[in-house]
Parts: sequence; structure tokens; C-alpha cells
Amino acid sequence: MDKSRPLWDNHFQFIFACISYAVGLGNVWRFPYLCQMHGGGGFLIPYLIMLIVEGVPLLFLELAVGQIMHQGSIGTWNAISPYLCGVGIASVVVSFFLSMYYNVINGWAFWYLFHSFQDPLPWASCPLNINHTNYEEECEKATPTQYFWYRKTLNISPSIEESGSIQWEQAACLILAWLVVYLCILRGTEYTGKVVYVTAILPYIVLIIYLIRVLTLHGATNGLRYMFTPKLEQLANPKTWINAATQIFFSLGLGFGSLIAFASYNEPNNNCERHAIIISLINSATSIFASIVTFSIYGFKATFNYESCINKVILLLTNVFDLKEDLLTTENLENMKQYLASVHPGKYAEVLPQIKNCSLEIELDTVSLPSFFSRKNMMKSFVDVKKFGQYLEYEIADLLRMGDLV
Repeated sequence: MDKSRPLWDNHFQFIFACISYAVGLGNVWRFPYLCQMHGGGGFLIPYLIMLIVEGVPLLFLELAVGQIMHQGSIGTWNAISPYLCGVGIASVVVSFFLSMYYNVINGWAFWYLFHSFQDPLPWASCPLNINHTNYEEECEKATPTQYFWYRKTLNISPSIEESGSIQWEQAACLILAWLVVYLCILRGTEYTGKVVYVTAILPYIVLIIYLIRVLTLHGATNGLRYMFTPKLEQLANPKTWINAATQIFFSLGLGFGSLIAFASYNEPNNNCERHAIIISLINSATSIFASIVTFSIYGFKATFNYESCINKVILLLTNVFDLKEDLLTTENLENMKQYLASVHPGKYAEVLPQIKNCSLEIELDTVSLPSFFSRKNMMKSFVDVKKFGQYLEYEIADLLRMGDLV
């Protein structure tokens, strides 16, 4: 044991450090996405099984090894066997690349934070065109949020062959993100031990605020019903189990060497078994809690899209068949469609291609992938001849952001 190695001031600092490390985009972003893809609440069954089978044991192993060896990942694996030193080096390299792209996300967070002080928000509505006669065509065909992301935040180039110039504002946000990280780890556990109180507790405060707000949204209950209605047939899908196992690794941060480093600042007689169970349970509970918030938003968006679709169909049928204004309603729409099809078969056949099939279930199934459709419209306004290549860039980038290729 390296007696000169600093220690955490107390057990709470260590637990908060592990929670700050484990709880992140994997809980708030990737887990709800996988729930939606694999049967809603049914995904919890393989997820919890994998948590018990692989998550807790491997987490306990990493904490125990780091605590006994009192060294980082490279030193720990080298002490176990010199032949395993490469495992430690590989984990450091992976952690380096992880830090590189995670800090880019932190830079984006600062970018949106600074822009959020504007009124109205820049992503709330489409900007005017150069002539100030109308809104930007790209933005109208997509959405204001998509336009702000691709045109203002990323300022994405027309094709992969054109890298574009440095976006200095985003570069400044990235430098700020790295500066904050540097200040947090400048004095080791002396500073980090204090910072983790904020980084561990603040996300839960934000999630609670979000929860209170989203539960008041129209249609939020539809999303929650969708989440907690399990589709048990997904349990026969091997990919469901593979994604559940992957999510455990991704969410707990196993194999990156960071947990070994955190545990190396503990006393050798620390009860790491109890801490492994506590951290695993808090991490999984956070995923479920964040999913409640996320699926409430899904329900709101899906309900809005569904009701908008219904209203468009009602307006179309009212105008085409010259019906009274309040004759068609959501409740009698299907019966009226059958009536119109039988009374005016020829006219109904002409208008049938314009009648959309409105389904709340379909909206809930696809609500987490809105960018596919909005970008498809956005692509139509691009004048670059390499539209298809750029479209693929967008799709691959979005899959990466959603975690499907992680």
C-alpha cells in the first residue's frame, strides 16, 4: 500500500464520486431509448438480471482491486501480472477518448446555457431570411430546434470532404469545459472530494424539477403508460439481452479504469462490497427515474403529433365534403370515414391518399426519432449535389448520439 497516497475525507465523498461518474447520459438518454426500442417496461427484466449477474460483481471486483492495490489502472494490472499491464494501458487510452468526446458535449452544454439567457430563445422559432421577408426555408421544412443544432451550433459542412473552418464560439466553450475539469482535479481528492457533492446532487435536483414540470404536460400519462406496459415478446429477442448487458457496462462505467482509481483513495478496510451494491442500486434507480421524465415528454410529443394529425384529417374531410364545422370529432372520425366511403366512394377514393393514418401507438413508437423525418425535409432544400452523402452523415451522427452504435 502506498501510504503517501491521499485518501477521501469520508465515505460519502467516495460514493458521490462514483455516482457522479456512473450517472450521466447513459441513464438519461440511452436507457430510455433502449426501453422504447425493446418493449418499454419489459426491458427492465433483462436489465435487472444483467445488473445482478454482471454489474454488481464486476463493480465490486474493480472497487476491491483498486482499494487493495492503492494504485491506478495501469499500476493495479501490472501488480497483478506484468503480462496484464496492457489491459491497464488500454483502459487509460479508452478513458482518454471518452473524455475527449464527453467534454465536447460539455462544451455544447455551455453553448446552450449561454444562449438560454436570450428572450425569446434562439431555438424557439425560425429566423428571418436575408431579405427579412420570410422565415429561413430550411428551418421551416425542419424544426427550429433542428435548425439551431445543425446550422448554428454545429454549422455543419455540406459534405464529409469539406471539413469547414473552426467555429470559434464553440471552441471557446470547449476550452471553458476543459478549464472547469482542470480546476476540479487540480489538487486531487482535496478539490474533487468537494466538487462531487455538487456534481452528484445537482442532476437529481434538475430531474425533480423536470419531473414536476413534465407531469403537468398534456399527454404525459400516455408516455408513462407506454413505458410501464411491457411487451414481453421482446424477451425472446437476443438483441434485447445484448443491449441490456451493454447498458450495464456503459452506465456503471465498467472497464474504463476510473472506478479502480476512485477506490484506490480508500482505506484498505473499507466495505467496498456494500458500496458496490449502493452505487449499483442508485445508478439503476436513476435510470428508471430519468425514464419517467423522458417518457412523460415522449407522451406529450406523441399526443401533440397525434392530435395534430387528427385535426388535419378532420379539416381535410370537412373541406372536401363540405361538412358542417363541428360535425367531425375525434370520437366519430372513424365511423364518419366509413360513412363517407360508402356514400361518396368515388370522391373518397380521390382524397384517400391524402388521409393520414393517425395512430397514437405509432407516434409513441417513433417519437424518440423525430430527426429522421425533419432532416428528410431539410435535405430537400440543400443545393449541394452531394445530398445523399450528407444525409448519411446526419443519420450516423444521430445514431451515435442516441447510443445505438456505442
